[in-house]
Amino acid sequence: MTQHLLLGQTLGFDTITLPDGPEGARHDSAGAVLIDGDRIAAVGPAERLRADHPQAPVTDYGDALIGPGFVDAHMHYPQTAMIASWGKRLIDWLNTYTFPEEARFADPAYAARIANRTLDLALAHGTTTQTSFCTIHPGSVDAWFEAAEARGMAVVGGKTCMDRNAPDDLRDTAQSAYDDSKALIARWHGRGRATYAITPRFSPTSSPDQLSALGALWSEHPDCLMQTHLSEQTDEVAWVRDLYPNARDYLDTYEQHGLLGRRGLYGHAIHLEPREIDRLGEVGAAAVHCPTSNAFIGSGLMDVMGLARAGLGIGLATDTGGGSSFSMLRTMAAAYEIGQLRGQPLHPAQLMWLATEGSARALHRGGRIGHLGAGAAADLVVLDLASTPAIAQRAARAEDIWEALFPTIMMGDDRAVRATWVAGTCRIGA
Repeated sequence: MTQHLLLGQTLGFDTITLPDGPEGARHDSAGAVLIDGDRIAAVGPAERLRADHPQAPVTDYGDALIGPGFVDAHMHYPQTAMIASWGKRLIDWLNTYTFPEEARFADPAYAARIANRTLDLALAHGTTTQTSFCTIHPGSVDAWFEAAEARGMAVVGGKTCMDRNAPDDLRDTAQSAYDDSKALIARWHGRGRATYAITPRFSPTSSPDQLSALGALWSEHPDCLMQTHLSEQTDEVAWVRDLYPNARDYLDTYEQHGLLGRRGLYGHAIHLEPREIDRLGEVGAAAVHCPTSNAFIGSGLMDVMGLARAGLGIGLATDTGGGSSFSMLRTMAAAYEIGQLRGQPLHPAQLMWLATEGSARALHRGGRIGHLGAGAAADLVVLDLASTPAIAQRAARAEDIWEALFPTIMMGDDRAVRATWVAGTCRIGA
């Protein structure tokens, strides 16, 4: 295998649940990461690793910070071209912007173009894994996984299923949702670094029959993920109550149809009832925090700390294009701001954990991606902690790594990404 030694500051985590603060973080101001092929072989002091591996080529990043690549746990690659469309409430926003754009993905060439664009933007921002809803078109799923495969990226995706309350050209049926998804699982799940997620958009756009069909499919393929939306806005919750009058609450519309489980990813999860929180915690499901989207569309303030204490996995996500940025740095900044509004400001260590380890564990890939440690994939981001004059002048006064890193979290963008490595290959920077 080909070895390569990266020098710089290093930052990783050993905790498997959201830490209370910097506890569990591993920082070395003069560290190194040894890459062997597509894996991390070792992380440790630069002096020792250089002595142990004198023949390995060296890239010296100086004072830049080497960490695991960012993991985006919920987004919509078909919405890339319409990001930052003037905001309305969720349902209006879907009808005005999202559905017309998603209809264009009937064209495989267009789907391929946007898939490639999305992944290139992700890499430019230091994101090495994305979890995406595709469209109802199977070709949109093929385009997504093909683009990721060409870049060596570990991604998650699935055909978005909708058989009601959507335009005619974006509806499937209960049977075609099952059949298409089953064929896509056979084609993509476990191929290279691809993970399939069974994907009902949300209860309002799926009939009970469709939810049941997808629940049956998940029971047949329990190693797949299942992704959907849950309790994003109050008017959405009221709509679900009208559509499913026999359900105890929004979560029950999924549970009744076999779509509640440990490998479930529930985006937003803002306006939850106590029973819903308890059930999600009991099964060990994951809630995915989408703070820029929640602010942009006016959805509300997710209770990150409360849900973590209740036993839920917590991921962090851009939710492009409801989210207003492709950057996980900006997403961390928004998570901090929303935490402040709840009286629960998140420490920089917690923010970095959510963007790496937390999201990876929500995807059931803990220790394999989003992790700076031996045996993990060599998916890495290298951050310049002085990428702009404003950031540099603040970081110069820092007394520890957290004071040095926080200005980049709050004010950084793709200029802060000095390099992005995927499976041992440098894809951005040098």
